[in-house]
Amino acid sequence: MAVVVRRIPKALSWGLVRRAGRRLTWGVADQAMSSLSNFAVNIYIARTLGAAQYGAFALAFVTYGFALNASRGLGTDPLLVRFSGTPLPTWRRAVTSCTGTATVVGLTIGACIIATGALLHGTTGLAFLALGLTLPGLLLQDSWRFSFFADGRGSQAFLNDTLWTVVLIPVLVLLRRTGHANVFWCVFAWGAAATVAAAVGPLQARVRPRLSRGWGWVWRQRDLGPRYLVEGTVNSGSTQLRNYGAGLILGLSALGYLQAASTLMGPFMVIFFGMGLVLLPEAARILKRSPRHLMLFCACASAGLTLAALAWGIVLLVALPRGLGHLMLGSLWRPTYPLVLPTTLAVVGGCVSAGAGVGLHALGLARRSVRAMIASSAMTVVCSLAGAVLAGAFGVACGTAVASWIGAPIFWWQLRKGLRAGQPTVRKPTPVSLASEVK
Repeated sequence: MAVVVRRIPKALSWGLVRRAGRRLTWGVADQAMSSLSNFAVNIYIARTLGAAQYGAFALAFVTYGFALNASRGLGTDPLLVRFSGTPLPTWRRAVTSCTGTATVVGLTIGACIIATGALLHGTTGLAFLALGLTLPGLLLQDSWRFSFFADGRGSQAFLNDTLWTVVLIPVLVLLRRTGHANVFWCVFAWGAAATVAAAVGPLQARVRPRLSRGWGWVWRQRDLGPRYLVEGTVNSGSTQLRNYGAGLILGLSALGYLQAASTLMGPFMVIFFGMGLVLLPEAARILKRSPRHLMLFCACASAGLTLAALAWGIVLLVALPRGLGHLMLGSLWRPTYPLVLPTTLAVVGGCVSAGAGVGLHALGLARRSVRAMIASSAMTVVCSLAGAVLAGAFGVACGTAVASWIGAPIFWWQLRKGLRAGQPTVRKPTPVSLASEVK
């Protein structure tokens, strides 16, 4: 009897791998371009304005991270889980509401930040004022990026981020040549350049944000959005509390050194966040095709990120004393260098838990991911501030690393427990909910 070779599934399998590889490549490329603008502002302020203004910028930057996580939790995270790989008309209807939600979040939090900046004095108040004025554009631009990746069009996200960077760099050069290089104008230029890119997003997507649909989107995604909001804000809030506490205990200069150590991890974070752009949509696709492979996918994602983080940390430890430190940070590199090792270990711990976080989101286990994030974030605040009291900036970095490694098993335990409980995966959009997007 002749043996029948089943070639079609094999061909389809390799086709899926190739398409996933292309999406991953665009994710890393887009994150590289996005991070370039953030990296440029960080390095520019560190080298030009000194540790105190860099510390003020660090406070504004973590506040931006808080707003960004709020926008993603309410808007783009549910979009990635429920509308990845959907037909184009469905995607457009969802994106109209999702981007409108991001804009409303930016206007609301931006107004609060402006009010806070008016109450503060000195460089910190100026940094907050500039951030509040440009926050709606920053959050809208970020929502376009995730929207394009949900549709598998990473090239459009890359194009949008490229525009942001192309607009930003000459403006920074102009500020320096005209003598207006201070923390206000640097942050404002950064946010204004993102607003320009956000304004181009509707032309790329052929969709325009509808602010009036923001509440409707949040209501329809209420089983995911509020929990993702809590998860994201708890995560960024722990970073804010750590930085605010370290600034109060140790001063702005020490905070500037901690921010500089985080900036040195920037090239690896390009890979980390670039992978993050595509891991959740890919996990959602794997869940549809072969649910039993989800755990393996999550484990491979964590392993790959962990190895990459270790490799970059070793590069920094070896290359910084040989000239790279002065090239990147100027005079700040020497007090920053002792913080590189514990900062690397903290990032590695985050990589270990990243795969489990992706799995929890893909399965729609929002309650479990929130529990893991609250526990991990609470330990970050406690351990880092205890470290600040005991050993200064070095103690903050070490405390963050300890908390990161304690938190990683919690994420995996929650994922494993959720899978064993046989909880249903996230519900898909129904025809009724999709029709409501058009109203």
